[in-house]
Amino acid sequence: MLETVAVITGASSGIGAALARQLGARKDKLVLAARRREELKLVSNQTGVEALCVVTDVTRRGDMEHLRDTALEEYGHVDIWVNNAGRGIMRQVMELTDREFDEIVEVVLKSVFYGMQAIIPHFQERGRGHLINVSSFLGRVPLVPYRSIYSASKSAVNTLTACLRMDLKMKYPCIFVSTVMPGVVDTDFHKIAGPGLSVRAGGSLGSTRVESADEVAAKIVSLIENPVPESYTSPAQAELVKQYFQDVGLFEENMARRMAGPR
Repeated sequence: MLETVAVITGASSGIGAALARQLGARKDKLVLAARRREELKLVSNQTGVEALCVVTDVTRRGDMEHLRDTALEEYGHVDIWVNNAGRGIMRQVMELTDREFDEIVEVVLKSVFYGMQAIIPHFQERGRGHLINVSSFLGRVPLVPYRSIYSASKSAVNTLTACLRMDLKMKYPCIFVSTVMPGVVDTDFHKIAGPGLSVRAGGSLGSTRVESADEVAAKIVSLIENPVPESYTSPAQAELVKQYFQDVGLFEENMARRMAGPR
């Protein structure tokens, strides 16, 4: 029986690193990708298995194809591909520059597009495989205005993933395409995105419980074991989605009042 091979982008920290450790505990073969070589090596040493580290800039198609080719040369096949790399920014719509807009679209959306086009032909050849795109709850319910272009890019990730799933569904029933939507997660993401948020796992940000990277990674492992099209990592998210789409105007008005606070 072939061993399970998983490729993870954005594996040098946060959710990607936590997922690498948890899949390592299952004795999966790992291919870890990120731009930072030394950080990748540190994560690799924590997995308990021999993980292949591939320095990768996910905004470059050639790098993503090289990542795939390296994995295939080493292991002969890939079972799981996780597009996890991402980056945030704190800008309202009218504050965004062209450069900031383009950078977030490249890292958040285009990297997923490149990953999909890199690995899906291999899955089609094998007739099976599991693609997982790590999105965000803000891509479904854009309730934080200063995450504007980040939310818009994640919304596009959701749509692109759904379209690919529909493309493959009838002809390739054993190729699974999933979207994972975390909420607020205690990682370095918020430090890089900009000041203004102080989040710790187990605490709360408004009405939202802050999750740890390990908690989100565990949900992804569960998704691998029991594939579904979409997965929210927090039970409260599904109810917020219902409220949002039932009456977007009312939802936005209530959220604006909460953000404004008492007067």
